[in-house]
Amino acid sequence: MKWVKIIIAVIISIALGLIFLYSGYSKLTPVIETFEFTFVDVGIANWYTAPVIARLLIGLEFFLGFLLIINYNLRKFVLPFTINLLLFFIIYLLIQIAGNGNTGNCGCFGEHVRMTPLEAILKNMAMIVAGGVVYFLFEGWKVKYNKLFLSFIFVSTVALPFIFNPIDYAYTSNNLEEKINYPLELNLLYSPEDTSKVQVPKIDLRKGKHVVAFLSLSCPHCRIAAKKFRLIKKGNPNISVYFILNGDREKYAPFILDTKADNIPYSYCNGKTFVQLASAQLPRIYYLDNGVVVKKVDYYELNQYRIEDWMKTGKPN
Repeated sequence: MKWVKIIIAVIISIALGLIFLYSGYSKLTPVIETFEFTFVDVGIANWYTAPVIARLLIGLEFFLGFLLIINYNLRKFVLPFTINLLLFFIIYLLIQIAGNGNTGNCGCFGEHVRMTPLEAILKNMAMIVAGGVVYFLFEGWKVKYNKLFLSFIFVSTVALPFIFNPIDYAYTSNNLEEKINYPLELNLLYSPEDTSKVQVPKIDLRKGKHVVAFLSLSCPHCRIAAKKFRLIKKGNPNISVYFILNGDREKYAPFILDTKADNIPYSYCNGKTFVQLASAQLPRIYYLDNGVVVKKVDYYELNQYRIEDWMKTGKPN
């Protein structure tokens, strides 16, 4: 009977470890930015600290996942740490629900498995229960508690996210190598050949400073850009951001459900006009100063503080 309990506990512990490893991996690839955004959204980080916090938490998931799989001193160290981390995630998810409601993707499994915050809370509660079962069935393999071993595993696993997806605050887009300081053909939007395909923008982008994003409603990278723009606009409502959207209009509702970017004004543009203005590489993001393209960025390079500096000084950086 004793060995039956041990086998059951080992299986559950390994399953929990694999969930932690997959959770960390799914947040890290193919994009980590959506996980980073959530810390900015709830107000516990800024654009510079969020990448660090995101990678540290992913490293912690790798750390616990490895120890759960090898059943290292479960009762003495690993399970209490695991349960406390899951409780932290639950509190974090409750903050998300309080701020934004139970909508969108919580980011627990990155872009791989989409879950609402409430679904993620239920998942974490189930994992806590499973951890409790293991705690009462099996104390883990009786290996001497070794601080040096733990320190080595901790440093190694926490460093992995920073190695495989390093933070680059000085990121430079290849778009900067392209032509800039030219007037964008905005008359294509304000005097369209086909009004069924091109909707006249709700504001005059030909005057003043605006950040204009050409997005496809079906493009995953465009959705990441929209999520980041929502937070930028939330952080500074005075920044003029405008979306030119391409795609079937019935796709707008799921686009907004995912990105929550309903605080950004937009208009539609389909057909050759969109390609003429945005080219084939999406998302296409322009800094416009009185209709002149003074800078091009991609979604990764978007930075609220740089936009604010540009609006004050007139010098894009």
